[in-house]
Amino acid sequence: MRQILLSTVPPPPHLTTSRRQLQQLPMIIKFILRPHSLPRSFPRPIAFCILSGNSTKTVTLCSAFENQSIPYGPSLRKGQNPFHSYSIISSNAKSFPLVEKEENDNNLFNEESFTRVFSISALRVPAEYCFVLESQLRGHLLNWPRIRNIARVPGDEIDEELKKLFDNRCSSSDNSDNDSEDLVALNRRMYGKAEGDGEPLDPVLYRDKLARTFNSKGFVKFRNLAKLSRPRKRKKKKEVEKEGRKEHGIGKNEMALVEVVGEDEESGVSGLLGDAFRGSRWRGSTRLLLLDERYADKGIDDLPEAIKAVFREHDRGNMASSVELVKCRLTLFYSYWQMNEILEALLPKGVIIPSAFEAVGHIAHLNLREEHLPYKEIIAKVVLDKTKPKIQTVVNKIDVIQNDYRTMQLEVLAGNHSLVTTVVENGLRFHVDLATVYWNSRLATERQRLLNCFTKDDVVCDVFAGVGPIALSAAKKVKRVYANDLNPYAVEYLERNSVLNKLERKIEVFNMDGRRFINAIFSNQKVQSITQVVMNLPNDAAEFLDAFRGVLRKNHKDDNYILPRIHVYGFSKAQDPEFDFHERIRIVLREVAFEIEMRKVRLVAPGKWMLCASFILPESVAFAKRESIL
Repeated sequence: MRQILLSTVPPPPHLTTSRRQLQQLPMIIKFILRPHSLPRSFPRPIAFCILSGNSTKTVTLCSAFENQSIPYGPSLRKGQNPFHSYSIISSNAKSFPLVEKEENDNNLFNEESFTRVFSISALRVPAEYCFVLESQLRGHLLNWPRIRNIARVPGDEIDEELKKLFDNRCSSSDNSDNDSEDLVALNRRMYGKAEGDGEPLDPVLYRDKLARTFNSKGFVKFRNLAKLSRPRKRKKKKEVEKEGRKEHGIGKNEMALVEVVGEDEESGVSGLLGDAFRGSRWRGSTRLLLLDERYADKGIDDLPEAIKAVFREHDRGNMASSVELVKCRLTLFYSYWQMNEILEALLPKGVIIPSAFEAVGHIAHLNLREEHLPYKEIIAKVVLDKTKPKIQTVVNKIDVIQNDYRTMQLEVLAGNHSLVTTVVENGLRFHVDLATVYWNSRLATERQRLLNCFTKDDVVCDVFAGVGPIALSAAKKVKRVYANDLNPYAVEYLERNSVLNKLERKIEVFNMDGRRFINAIFSNQKVQSITQVVMNLPNDAAEFLDAFRGVLRKNHKDDNYILPRIHVYGFSKAQDPEFDFHERIRIVLREVAFEIEMRKVRLVAPGKWMLCASFILPESVAFAKRESIL
């Protein structure tokens, strides 16, 4: 049995093969070799080689490979830049010039260099049929992300009243009497010769007539008096901008523009249906169905049979005669391309593309690597451009958190320099100043999970509350909340946020060290029995657990005092992070015989996990001999 190997390399020019050798291939390979069975992303055309023993035979199904680096769909490496005389066809070709930055100048690169023009074909169809045809031809349409398959033709709209007149005239084109009557009615309305025989005048002519016939008795038969005398409403700025985009044929956020560059009367689909339909033209509103890019240079005869069959199906409705194939120019502007596509074109080859950031209100918080620092302003500008208007400031953390207040050293890279923002989470509003307090939006899911563990009868003690993301959210649900933080700025914002959300009656705020707060809150007889304790300080929270030794010693066991459930967070770089954090908690509490529920929260860095340990405070620890707290 001979072994046949397939290779997808271009064949040597001196090798040939016979049709018989191709027929000897298995059926499954023959099916794969069919062009229509290959995915769109597979490079075309293709050449296959048959390798057998010492001889090599080649079956050339198509020509050699095209450029494999150009993907299917819209790309900055395809199309033509209207501001340059060449097209981008390779990832190595760079046409994104950086602008030398001057003082008070934010133009770091030329946005026009990202404009791309693509030549495509489109079917110009009546507006009322566009959605039906789109569903039937969806597999053959453009189907590019953020580009609608249906495009409007600028200036190709018609008023509904005039459309009825044209439709009536077209339907009675053989009857000269009806045709003349329609023209007479239209002339009467246009030139003010109606009104006497029941035909209403044009509104403008009607008002002009009333103005000329005004006398002491007032107007006679004044239609729509209130409507005519009422001042016109001023359009909002958004509505005016929206209408302006429609007039110029530009889509959402001015990302793309579709223009018809040529119309050939003999290129209509009506030619498929016979000479009877040739030369007929559509009167009325039309739409463009953008065809797939592989049909850009094809004519009517080269279109797939599936498209032709759809129009033959509509032949009886006389719709296919009003469809024509036109050439279009699709322009994609800088606003179309996504952030990663822009950065991939601007940054040097081999540099990792920053793909994510943390959004805190109107602030985008980046954590750039050392290799990104020479291009930090370019990255910030792209992030700001692609996230407006939600993001107005882009900052980068320039150092790790080293102080007791957990504040970060941030550098403003783009936008306004205000670090005071408002964050909405769990239906609450929080005022945050990133320069003086700590906030992490990525823990919103974890905070929601923790809140789901609380009930309406709980009394919560938040040892490291910050500006109150957990404390205030819990105050909406539980009986009482005691919140504490060492940072006086965080305590100020915590009090402000409690008033802002109308929860100041259910929360009591403290500004103390964590250990002294635990000692004070549990020794105070006026404080209600605490059932839940939250210690969200991952870097040091486990070290504060020793404050719970003997915390309930003054309370007698006969009082059936409820032991609190503690939720403590921490980091671990160990190979088994859950076991490592488990052991650290047991060592600090000096207790082994109790159950700890461990959960991984998220991976904060390569090999570094954030964990949450939940356990009920052991009785032996709560009533242990109290040690002095220095």
